[in-house]
Amino acid sequence: MYRLAHNGRTSRIVCEVVQNNAGDAPRRRGRPRSFDEGEVLEKARGVFWNLGYAAASLDDIAEATGLNRPSLYAAFGDKHALYMRALEHTRTGARTAMTAMLGREGTLREVLSSLFDAAIGAYVAGEMGQRGCFIVGTAVTQAVNDPEARALAAAFVADEDEVFRGRFARAANELAGGITPDAAATIATATLHTLAIRARTGEDREGLQRVARAAVDLICAPS
Repeated sequence: MYRLAHNGRTSRIVCEVVQNNAGDAPRRRGRPRSFDEGEVLEKARGVFWNLGYAAASLDDIAEATGLNRPSLYAAFGDKHALYMRALEHTRTGARTAMTAMLGREGTLREVLSSLFDAAIGAYVAGEMGQRGCFIVGTAVTQAVNDPEARALAAAFVADEDEVFRGRFARAANELAGGITPDAAATIATATLHTLAIRARTGEDREGLQRVARAAVDLICAPS
């Protein structure tokens, strides 16, 4: 979704700062960085997104970002650290976008339909072909033998469930008969993942929209 999920904003970057006593701080050596870390992270994410983590080489990333390996290591650490930064960047952006979209005025049916439409628009984008969702498309595969990627992917799914659940709880009277906010959230999250997978396998926009409409009809009371 990602116009929904991949909206180009710079991710939150957590770094450790070692403070030295006044007068003991060493002088910085070398020239300051002349590149935007957020822009570089976006370009690196594009490589991982297109090729997958295992197939993406540092040479591929260096070519896409215009940075050499030493600069990449200095800014982001090794390939895995860079990949995790890209995943966290995506997770943060996705939750922010979902919260904003589900907080808009309108009926539940209108708001949910709009969110799925935005997701489809992002999932069918990609310079090499339809890419789906970055986390679903890459971290799910990587999660088998990568505990960090697995934990982040699980947190991403939990984020989606939580944001949907909150919106459905506020509009419980607009849910279809017998559907609880918890159940509706599970269905909505599953729909996003289904749309992402179908988009990555080449299903066209019309087919994806049919899936989205079916999910909306299942979740929402008749209009």
